Amino acid sequence: MEKPKVETVSDNASDKGSAHFIPVTAFDLVVFGAAGDLSLRKLIPALFHRWRDDQIPAESRIVGVSRSNHDDQSFRDLALKSFREFHPQEIVSDDEWARFASQLYYTELDVVSDQANWEPLCEKLGEPGQKQRVFYLALAPDLYGAVSANIKRAGIKTTGARIVLEKPIGRDLNSAKQINDAVGAVFDEGSIFRIDHYLGKETVQNLTVLRFMNSLFEPVWNANAIDHVEITVSESIGAGTRASYYDKSGALRDMVQNHLLQLLCLVAMEPPLDLEPDTVRDEKIKVMRALRAITEKNVRETTVRGQYHRGASNGEAVPGYAEELGGTSSTETFVAIKANIDNWRWKGTPFYLRTGKRMRQRYSEIIVHFKEIAHSLVKNGKEGIPPTRMVIRLQPDEGVKLLLVTKDPGPGGMRLRYVPLNLSFADTFEARYPDAYERLLMAVVRGDLGLFMRRDEVEAAWKWVDGILAGWHKDETPAHPYAAGTDGPVQAAMLLDRDGREWYHGA
Repeated sequence: MEKPKVETVSDNASDKGSAHFIPVTAFDLVVFGAAGDLSLRKLIPALFHRWRDDQIPAESRIVGVSRSNHDDQSFRDLALKSFREFHPQEIVSDDEWARFASQLYYTELDVVSDQANWEPLCEKLGEPGQKQRVFYLALAPDLYGAVSANIKRAGIKTTGARIVLEKPIGRDLNSAKQINDAVGAVFDEGSIFRIDHYLGKETVQNLTVLRFMNSLFEPVWNANAIDHVEITVSESIGAGTRASYYDKSGALRDMVQNHLLQLLCLVAMEPPLDLEPDTVRDEKIKVMRALRAITEKNVRETTVRGQYHRGASNGEAVPGYAEELGGTSSTETFVAIKANIDNWRWKGTPFYLRTGKRMRQRYSEIIVHFKEIAHSLVKNGKEGIPPTRMVIRLQPDEGVKLLLVTKDPGPGGMRLRYVPLNLSFADTFEARYPDAYERLLMAVVRGDLGLFMRRDEVEAAWKWVDGILAGWHKDETPAHPYAAGTDGPVQAAMLLDRDGREWYHGA
């Protein structure tokens, strides 16, 4: 496997930077589920952008596979139509798309059918030569094992071939183990890339650099200086046409088990010895194992479930979850959790996790709340002196703000103001940088496992989440209603209020 490329540091504050993309080796990427939403909205546009930046060699091929009735040309036309629909701001000429699309191919196939139906795909792939072969499973997780076995039986798994699995892997610890066993019977652990697109976001990757390569932060990155941490992934959209699928998972399985716990690990982990994939993942798994269990004994004190009802989003009336589903349901579309990490670094510092659909706005943030100063030199009215906060914005408008108290310039006494030191990626780096899927797809081709989840990470996360699910079931914890277009049920505010805290609403 190729080692991750490490760039040098510029100390020129006026250097806006210019992205320099290192081409990957030639590859064949087989996308199972290629006519689906994930492929058309995310994967193919990501590949187009990497091709446009000369990162994908001309001899590489992208082979779409699904049950839909297409040939090569109709699939290319479908991909272009989807690209223009979901990226209307980008100008792509027919000629430019045609040059990219010459590397797009398609095979109609029911992936769990008998081996005779796999012959067209085998013929299309042919002999790999020196090219890396990657299989991307943009499918329901319960198909991962069967498809892996069929890949082997069809004889298209080459030496060193890699497989990419989308989250969530299973719906509990037992099913996750079954999927991991089935895929692991065909592909070794070093060839399995369990993808969580949050790990490919620029700001998420910057967390490690921010913490461990700036001497200002690491000495105070602990319970001695940090009061609490918030991690919020807020979605403004509802379940919509996916309601019947979403009803089988809910917010805890869909978002907390992967996205939010991965972010928690990156914020909370100990300094790794280096940035080798397993070194970093070893530190993340320690955090997972240190999470205090949530059971029926403390589930109501530490968690809140919610479900959105009819309300307004962006000034328009929107239906409730049950209306979208077409029936009643107890599935949560919102969850808030008070998590505790029982180790030396974080003892006594809670991590508040929150995610939900049909909330007031779409954003993802990590807020690090430092402790209040021991003694104030200045009386600042009734509100007091706000503590230092670090706001790490993952989407939209990725960036980092450090909120500090400073003196308001001018005469008239010591007036204080809360102001941000602001690093906006869009403002600081003029060049377009790859989005999460672009970066992760190229990392798979390179064989860089550092941005992907190891089996023990996935299973440790499920073990913790299973405790919450079992606690909800035994306690019969209700899903509290909240109006669409709000920040969730009032009980989520009460979760922090009991600790004398409140959710951050911006400076």
